[in-house]
Amino acid sequence: MPLIDSTDALAGACERLARHAFVTFDTEFMRETTYYPKLCLIQLASEDEVVLVDPLAQGIDLAPFFALMRNPAVVKVVHSGRQDLEILWNLDSCIPSPLFDTQVAAMVCGYGDSVSYEQLAHDLAKARIDKSSRFTDWSKRPLSEAQLVYARSDVTHLRAVYQELAKQLEKTGRTHWLEDEMRVLTSASTYEMKPEDAWHRLKGRIRKPKELAVLMELAAWRESEAQSRDVPRSRVLKDDAVMDIVTSAPRSAEALGHLRSIPSGYERSRAGAEIVAAVERGLARDPKSLPAFDRNHRKPANQATVDLLKVLLKMVCEAEGVAAKIVATVDDLEAIAADDEADVPALQGWRRQLFGENALGLKHGRVALAVENGKVISITR
Repeated sequence: MPLIDSTDALAGACERLARHAFVTFDTEFMRETTYYPKLCLIQLASEDEVVLVDPLAQGIDLAPFFALMRNPAVVKVVHSGRQDLEILWNLDSCIPSPLFDTQVAAMVCGYGDSVSYEQLAHDLAKARIDKSSRFTDWSKRPLSEAQLVYARSDVTHLRAVYQELAKQLEKTGRTHWLEDEMRVLTSASTYEMKPEDAWHRLKGRIRKPKELAVLMELAAWRESEAQSRDVPRSRVLKDDAVMDIVTSAPRSAEALGHLRSIPSGYERSRAGAEIVAAVERGLARDPKSLPAFDRNHRKPANQATVDLLKVLLKMVCEAEGVAAKIVATVDDLEAIAADDEADVPALQGWRRQLFGENALGLKHGRVALAVENGKVISITR
């Protein structure tokens, strides 16, 4: 099967695909040397056709593909699609909708946390996938036959996986559970990489308010620099170097140059001067304006309640056949332990009905946990 390498051929293929109720899609990309992922291949499939698109082909316009992704009459099916959607957002501010992510659907159907596509293909499509081409260089042309076979398998078996999971969701009445999760994946805010939010990636290493203030400024500078140069963050400044700067807070080029994690001469560069300026901005921040961060590395005062809520969550999810990760996070449990009105997903919608009400009941003694025949059960008091 040849790669589609012209706009006309792509338009014709997308017109045919748009006649179907759903299409599966996947992408292959490279991002080892860039900040933004480089799209190298697009795979699409309907119930009767597989299409491989070469986005690197000279002169090709991907507009027909983006139009298909936006077509409200066609469900777009993907597995663990966050990175794929990030690429489409970066290229054309496009977020496929309506969307069905089979990894999330599998969690709702009780296949465990973050189940792989290979496992679902084996369990639901009775197929085995050769993963040997997964980490090959997708930017080189021509692609090998092994790469093409792997690329096709990423969307062909996904059809059967989607259809089976959709049946299970319909049978259990959980289709709307998935819709709640898809709202997150189809929100533009999920893919907007704001430099001012970059500090969250390293916040777990912070111990003092001063360090947090410097981290916020330094991480924002590094993110902006990486975006403008389209290079990985580590090409600008490695994480270990960021943390060395955060803890030592150098206020001069000389002090910056004394850090072992800083390359020789770096302190005399433009970047060195901007790092020192970021440190100064951080130190000048009002501590009262900083976000709270203690709970990221300290156990909450009500840890016993949190531990009991973890047991309850595990019990409920095992009984209902749903992955715990999709019902409540540890942050959710800590928030519930601290506040009955916590603004967390676990106390909203179907999650509240499934788990949240029992969680509040356990917290206030209306629900108790016990062991019966080797299994944890809940008892209403």
